[in-house]
Amino acid sequence: MIIEEIATTSILTRTGGFLATVCSHSLQPYGGCGLGRSLCGVGCYAKHQTFLTRGRPWGGYLDVKTGAARLYRSQYDREAAWARRRTGNFGVFLSSSTEPFPPQEKRYGVTASVLTAMIEAPPDRLILQTHGTGVLDVLATLRELNDRCELRVHMSIESDMDRLPGLPGPFASVKARIEAIGTIRAAGIFSVVTVSPLLPVRDPHGFFRRLAEVADAVVLDHFIGGDGSANGSRTHRTALPEAMRSVAPESVRIEYRNAMAEIASEFFPGRVGIGPDGFAGRYSIDRSLTNPETGQAVT
Repeated sequence: MIIEEIATTSILTRTGGFLATVCSHSLQPYGGCGLGRSLCGVGCYAKHQTFLTRGRPWGGYLDVKTGAARLYRSQYDREAAWARRRTGNFGVFLSSSTEPFPPQEKRYGVTASVLTAMIEAPPDRLILQTHGTGVLDVLATLRELNDRCELRVHMSIESDMDRLPGLPGPFASVKARIEAIGTIRAAGIFSVVTVSPLLPVRDPHGFFRRLAEVADAVVLDHFIGGDGSANGSRTHRTALPEAMRSVAPESVRIEYRNAMAEIASEFFPGRVGIGPDGFAGRYSIDRSLTNPETGQAVT
C-alpha cells in the first residue's frame, strides 16, 4: 500500500448528493482506503468516485491528511454559522468515503486528533461511521463528546457471514464488530449497525436478534439505490453481485432489502432506517413509505 502524508487546505466539506439530507458537512481524515483490498472494498461506493481515486486502485493507497485538527478549528466558526443559518444544525458525518480507523491511525492519529478538537468546538451532531474495532481506542474521547453534542456511532456489519465465495475476507470479523458496537453502547453512546451494502444473510432472525442486543437502531442500504447509479449499475460491474447471487439469488434485488427490513423491524420496532433516511437517524418500520425502485423515502 502506498501511504502519503498530504497537506490540504480544507477538512470540512459541505454535503451534497447522498449526504445532503443527512448532515450539513462531511469530514474525511484520510483519502483512499487503509483497509487494503478486504471484503468491504469490493462493494464500497467510494471506489467509484474518480475525483477521489484519480486512477489509483481502491485499497492500494492512503492519503494522510496532516493538520486535520488545526483545519477543523480554523473552519469551525464559519462553517458552523453557515450550517445553522441554513438548516439550524451543524452536523458532521465522519466519514463517508474513507475508514476513520485504519491500522495506520495508530501511527498518525488523524481521527483521534480531530475528535479531540471537537471537544472544545463540538458540532451540533456527529455521526461517526466505521467498519472496524479501532473506534474503541477513542472511547474515552467519545464519552466526552457525548456530553457535548448529539453523537451516534455507526458500525458497518453487512451480513452474518465473514466471507462470500471468491471474495476476500473482512478487515474485522462480524463477531469483533458486534462486540465493539456493544461496548460503545454500554458506554451510553447511541449505537447503530449499518447493514450497508446489504449482503446475503444466512440466518436473518438470528442476525437481527443478535444486533438488537448490542445496538439501538439498524440501517439497511442495498447497492440498488445506494451506489449512486441507476439500478446499481456501478456495483453490477464488480464481482460482488455474482458472489451474492451464488449464496442467495434473491439478494441482488431491492426486494431482498425490504424483506430483511421487515424481519429487522421485529427486533428493532420503530428503529429501522432505510438508505439516506436511516443514516440521518430517521427510523421507521413502514416499508410502504419507501420507493422499491430507488430505495428512497416517498414524500
